[in-house]
Amino acid sequence: MLNYQISYMYLRYFMWNFTGRQNDVQGEWDPFNGNWISGIKFIDEFRLGNQDELSEDMLNNPARNTYFFLPLILGLLGAIFHFTKDKKSFYVTLVLFVFTGIAIIIYLNQAIFQVRERDYAYVGSFLVFSMWIGMGVYSIYEGLRDLIKSKPAQLVSLVACFAAAPLLMGVQNWDDHDRSGKYSALENARKYLDSCLPNAMIFTIGDNDTFPLWYLQEVENYRTDVRVVCTSLLSTAWYMDDMKKQAWDSAPVPSTLSHSDYTYGTRDVLLPLDKEKAVEMGAPKAFLKDTLDITDWMAWVRSNKRYTMEDRFGPYEEHTYPSKFIRVPVNKQAVLANGVVPEKDADKIVDEIIIELDSDYVYKNRMFMLDILAANNWERPIYFSGGAFGDEDYIWMKDYLQLDGCAYRLIPIKSEYDPRDPFSMGRVDADHGYEVLKSWKWGNSGNPDVLHDVETRRNSVGFRSNITRVATALTEEGKLDKAEEILDLGMEKMPLELFGHYSMIEPFVTGYYNIGKREKARDLLLRVIAKYQDELEFYENFNIDDQGEDVSIAIITAVERYRNLVQSAILAKDMKFATEQIDIFNEYMMRFPKQYDPREKLSIVNTISSNSDDLDPALIDSAMLELLRINEENTDLESLQTPKSDSLD
Repeated sequence: MLNYQISYMYLRYFMWNFTGRQNDVQGEWDPFNGNWISGIKFIDEFRLGNQDELSEDMLNNPARNTYFFLPLILGLLGAIFHFTKDKKSFYVTLVLFVFTGIAIIIYLNQAIFQVRERDYAYVGSFLVFSMWIGMGVYSIYEGLRDLIKSKPAQLVSLVACFAAAPLLMGVQNWDDHDRSGKYSALENARKYLDSCLPNAMIFTIGDNDTFPLWYLQEVENYRTDVRVVCTSLLSTAWYMDDMKKQAWDSAPVPSTLSHSDYTYGTRDVLLPLDKEKAVEMGAPKAFLKDTLDITDWMAWVRSNKRYTMEDRFGPYEEHTYPSKFIRVPVNKQAVLANGVVPEKDADKIVDEIIIELDSDYVYKNRMFMLDILAANNWERPIYFSGGAFGDEDYIWMKDYLQLDGCAYRLIPIKSEYDPRDPFSMGRVDADHGYEVLKSWKWGNSGNPDVLHDVETRRNSVGFRSNITRVATALTEEGKLDKAEEILDLGMEKMPLELFGHYSMIEPFVTGYYNIGKREKARDLLLRVIAKYQDELEFYENFNIDDQGEDVSIAIITAVERYRNLVQSAILAKDMKFATEQIDIFNEYMMRFPKQYDPREKLSIVNTISSNSDDLDPALIDSAMLELLRINEENTDLESLQTPKSDSLD
């Protein structure tokens, strides 16, 4: 309670407002993000470690604000002044301060870690303290008025107090609070809607991918043919009723369920059917198959038969579902007619999709999603907004998705993906993806004069991935000019200097290499490497004894991402450039003997051998030939850091 709830989840936020803030990156109890700072070096170093040679990104974060304790001191003076002048109103104000701050902390008992910083919950206590700041200014004025009779001296004191709080705080906070010219939320929403085919339905997950879409449709009357279906609200009867009504140009959502089937308290959760018990109760044999057509599956769910279940608390009645395997027949004519699958891919359409439920529980919102799927019969395109990784968020059909811009279209074409890599989900249609990306509006994204706050920067992770995936698909089809155009678009609208998340730049480097734009790849690679080097030079200032778990994790993360960048040059057969970078990388890595030893040095051979299972043998051969060519040019082979190895023949 003291260390986390009160200190980290309240006092940290309190100090943000009255002493200063480190940056706008959410903190997770580490020394690098989300902490309070003062701007007084020895105090900040005592709490957060070495503050010398902060990286450029750390220093230039727009939310790095320092007040040198001046507002805090004024507030404390004001509280003391209030107490001495009027104890009764002081205690009333103190109660308000405590109950809108510490008391809320004790009441909420928030879990570690929250999905976002929760400082807004305690704004009442911050406002009370701001009142005391005002009283503190008056206390100084009153003291100087009695001590110094000169009016100029009194005026100077007021000016000094003004500079110590509102002026200082205004100057420090302006750049990270000025939203003028910032339209990223609006244009991000437009990207989602523009990723959808006409008359589509898009399943969204929560607040951030729902409210902006509602705004565009409600206020700006944009793409009102698309029906936004928020799955977080589908568990409520009123929202399900709304979905079954006409909305602007969007037809009602298809459904086989009536209001009585999902009213409050009804079918909140479906449990798996005990088949032996069902037979005893006379259930039709047609509903007891291992795999059931989705129309029959929903017919069972709609039936009003309740089956007695039993657990450790005793018997109870509940609605059930008949099978964990659901067959979804594919209406090929409808799929082609409404453009879900283009004619060129008609031969890839499967006859059916088999859904396998991976849970014993089917909650009401998933039940309704399955009902929409059954009733739709492929008549309208269905999309998912992404942003979640659970199988149930895609009604257990992750193998049948296509990435269109930033939305995933349900498509009856199977595409495997790696569950360990969420960015591999969904196939990519190169031409359609290109057209969608080129139609996007960006709303001043990439403009250095506009604030790119933490949410804008975080959204770039998905957008960058989507862009590089389309570029890869274009490259594989030999459309190199279009691939370059898309990669350039991504770097123009989401430049690394403004958006961070440098690990997402590596696919751009690889993309430029793959289309033969070696100079662009090198330039981008060097710019990202410079960021990692700057970060590592900061960590180097920590004594080995001070390199605890948080610091070590940060060091290893930066080093390994740096390593991946250099390896991308090796795997692209840019050997001469790579050999230069290998030496520099190894020198940086060996600055951290606590985390690394010489056996972990990077070399061309160990890079190729560690990736040989996934590489074309021709690449390995050409890489070795390139090494020989470099040797013939009198390159010092020892600089390649190549150990003796029998792993490559």
